[in-house]
Formats: sequence, C-alpha cells, structure tokens
Amino acid sequence: MTSDLSVRAISPEQHLAFVRAQQTTSFLQTPAWAKVKPEWRAESLGWFAGDDLVGAGLVLHRAIPVPSPLSRLRIDRTLAYLPEGPVIDWGAEDLGAWLRPMAKHLKAQGAFAVRIGPAVVTRRWSAARVKEGIADPAVRRLDDLAPTHREPVGARAVSALRQLGWSLQGGGAGGFAAGQPRYNFQVPLVGADGDPRTEADVLAGMNQQWRRNIKKADKSGVEITRAGFETGAGAPSSTSGLTDLKAFHDLYVHTAARDHFTPRPLSYFVTMAEAMTAEDPRRFTLWLAHHEGDLVAATIAVRVGTHAWYSYGASSTEKRDVRASNAVQWAMMRAALADGATVYDLRGITDTLDADDPHAGLIQFKVGTGGEAVEYAGEWDLPLRPLVYRAFQLAMRRRGR
Repeated sequence: MTSDLSVRAISPEQHLAFVRAQQTTSFLQTPAWAKVKPEWRAESLGWFAGDDLVGAGLVLHRAIPVPSPLSRLRIDRTLAYLPEGPVIDWGAEDLGAWLRPMAKHLKAQGAFAVRIGPAVVTRRWSAARVKEGIADPAVRRLDDLAPTHREPVGARAVSALRQLGWSLQGGGAGGFAAGQPRYNFQVPLVGADGDPRTEADVLAGMNQQWRRNIKKADKSGVEITRAGFETGAGAPSSTSGLTDLKAFHDLYVHTAARDHFTPRPLSYFVTMAEAMTAEDPRRFTLWLAHHEGDLVAATIAVRVGTHAWYSYGASSTEKRDVRASNAVQWAMMRAALADGATVYDLRGITDTLDADDPHAGLIQFKVGTGGEAVEYAGEWDLPLRPLVYRAFQLAMRRRGR
C-alpha cells in the first residue's frame, strides 16, 4: 500500500472526519488548531492509498523574514510546520513512502523546509525510576538513567528519519528548545492488561505528599467546578464561559508575573475555547478551584479521543496551603477516567533530574502523580531549499534561538 501513496490538500471536514476515526490524535493536529494560530496559513493534508484517506496532517505555513545583515536575501517562502504530526503510520516499514510525497507537495506550495513532530514515544521512565534518579547525585538528566521501557516503533521511526535526511532540532536544550516539548509526564489510565484503572488505583499510585495534599484541600473546603460553555453554538456563553475565562486569565497573568514567563492574551484563550468547542463539545474544559469565594487555582483541559491533556494552569500565591493545585489536577484525572480516557497527560517537562536546576521542581511536582516520564521522537527538519534554509538557521541563531 505505502508504495502508491499520494498526498493532496483536503477539506477541514475531511480532516476532522479522519481525526474522529482515530483512537487519538494530538490536539495540535486537529482542524480547530488552525483557528487558534491565525498568524500561520493553515492547510489540511491527506494521504491517499487509491481513493482511501489513510493519513492526515495539519500544516501551518509561515513566511520567515531574515533580518539584517541578510536582508538582501528576499525570503518569500515558508516554513511548513506540522506540530506533533502528521498522523500517519509511523510504524510503517517504508516511512519514506509516507514522507516523500508530503515533502514534494509542500515544496510545490512554496515551503523552503518542513518541520514535523512525530507523536511516537521512544522511551519511558516510571515514577519510581525517576525518583531514584533524583535521589542519586550522579544522575543529572534522564539520559543518565536507564529507561524502564524502550518503544521499538519510536526507535525505528527515529532511525528512518535520519536515513531519509531529516535532522533533529533542539538537541541538548533540555527538551524545551524546539516548538513542542520532547519530554512529557503522563499518568496511564489503563493497566498493563489493558483494563481501565479505578480511581483507587490511580490515587494509590500517587506519592504520600500528593494524597495528603488532596485530602487537605478537601478538608479545607476547596471547591472544584467546571466552567459553563454553550456546547451547541460552540462558543463560551456570555454569562458564564467568558466570565470564567476572564477569571482564569487574571490568575494566569498573576502566575506569569510570579514565575517569570510571558502570558498569552485573553483573546488567545477565547479563540481556543470557541474553536475547540465548536469542533467537539468535550475538546476544551476550564476547571476552577475556589476557597471561601476566592479563585485559588484554574486549569484548562483538552481532550481528543482517548487522550486527555492538562494544557494550561494558574494558581494564586496566597492560600497555597489549601493545596488547590493538587485538588484540581485530581478532579481532572477523575473526569478523564470517567470519560474513558486511557492517558492523562501533564505535558512538558525538561530532562533535568538535578535538584539545583530551576526546572527540577516541575518534574518533582508531576512525578508525585505516580505516572511516567515519556520521551517523544522530537521535532525534525527537512530542508527543501538548502540555501534558504541555511539563511533561516543563521537568522535564528542571531536571534538567540
């Protein structure tokens, strides 16, 4: 089948139908994500075996200006980016049969390079193994720690990409250098036998601190609610959804100032809620944690098929002792279990296990859930016009990326 594959543009409706037929797909590869990123020109691609649609991908095209002193080079072509995609058979024996027609199509569309992010896992580390690494001063990164499991499909995909001329991006930067995180932390919601885990199973897998914090939040009177959205119209309701999003965003801006990162504007989250809810009422959920009337934590959850993600979070500097952040995470996990999800994804971590690294707290918080650290294949580039691509790389280096 793979030797006769062809690639061509498809409609968002065809794309969405394909996504709905999969067990799961990254939310960054749904048609709705194109509306969340309006600064990029979006294109849905389909892989066809004859008349059968067998693969799909959301491509985000963006013209990349090259600053002085390279301004004499007029770059009017685009970087074609498929975040956490495309959705194809990454276990195929001949991966080139899938990727070559995509590259040919995108070059004809004016792309000077393609960047992909295969959503395939290469290695896994259990929470117990990660804790061992954190406790061992000789272990500084996940690479220093033997994984508890290696994924053969991911390993074969990485090997094939190298042989096909693709280059891994963001190496040596702790997993956050490229567009999407290479390392994530996930809580499996099914057991090794494939049967769903119970709430008691998941709770028992957490460390003592997490269980204690969840109990403390409950005893302190922390109340967890879901925000109201109009599922029919696919937009936040004017009376509840928008008000709740604004409350979330106020707390998110507070969190950004405390933790020293640049917050996204409220309009970004409104667009995200509208686009995702219109595509599927379960796609986007806002969770709020109140204590005595005060909003003390808030999160955004995303769901596609059997995969549930914790996407954004915010917390108050005050009343941290009521442990609302743990409580809202537990509420999200319970909801994912009840909805039949197979994995709860806490998204990105760096690969550091060094207690002196400022990023270490992130993995220490997430490892308490009893899940596993997961390494994906990473993001890979294929130059289509080498001269322009080299100018692009030089420009990015000069910008400090």
